[in-house]
Amino acid sequence: MLTALTLSNASRSRLARSLCCVSLLLSVVVLGGVSGCGKSSGPKVIVTGKVTLNNNPVAGTVTFIGAENKELSAPIAGDGTYAINDPPTGQVQITVKGLPGVSGTVKPPDPKDMKMPDMGAGGGSQGVAPPAKYATAATSGLTYEVKPGAGTQTHNIELKP
Repeated sequence: MLTALTLSNASRSRLARSLCCVSLLLSVVVLGGVSGCGKSSGPKVIVTGKVTLNNNPVAGTVTFIGAENKELSAPIAGDGTYAINDPPTGQVQITVKGLPGVSGTVKPPDPKDMKMPDMGAGGGSQGVAPPAKYATAATSGLTYEVKPGAGTQTHNIELKP
């Protein structure tokens, strides 16, 4: 009975090749299903622009609110620029909220009190605070039509006092 379970060298070799082929096929199927199939991870649409108040850059965040109240926010850089990746397409409402501790315009420091800037802390201008009415979609009055399709769209936002 033991001889019935013993395989010849040729049989063992065929069995090993078969198992190797099956393993390879399963690996290809599993890896193919995980990578390459499905949604792309890169942004399809990017909306960029500059947020200003009286031609001064604004400090804070900009938020696009689309259908079904889908929100996507981005920080506003020190020069007033922003970039929102993959915002909801179609008509969006926009809010602009200030940063805590930033109010009114940023005044230049007195030269007597000037110290070397800490370059690791971001450096540059902080911008001005946006008026409170721009903090909610109900009162901001800001809208934009995000067009479908890949690419970069530009939308500058000039706030009024």
